[in-house]
Amino acid sequence: MQDTILQKLFSSFTDLERAIESARGTLAKKEYVPQEILERLQSYDGILIKQRTLANDLCQHLNRGNWDEVSRHVSLINGLSAMIRDDARAILTSLSTSTSKEAAKEMMV
Repeated sequence: MQDTILQKLFSSFTDLERAIESARGTLAKKEYVPQEILERLQSYDGILIKQRTLANDLCQHLNRGNWDEVSRHVSLINGLSAMIRDDARAILTSLSTSTSKEAAKEMMV
């Protein structure tokens, strides 16, 4: 059972990596993307590396039966995932708002 859960965890990192790459592709097609958005997206790579490192450490703690550290590492990994998710939502919201504003300006001209 542990192996299945860990496989899903590592698979979720791969899924997240694909989502980040997809976002990059989508943003590359836009006429203008603020530099801060691109930098935020770039920071996800570092967060993903940290999550993988924590997951590897988690495996070691699982093997040792160090449940306090297992719990702590799970919390850290989940917290980093939540941070990416929340920031990605904020980025999408800001981009959709700026796109709506640009469309409204074009309609008024």
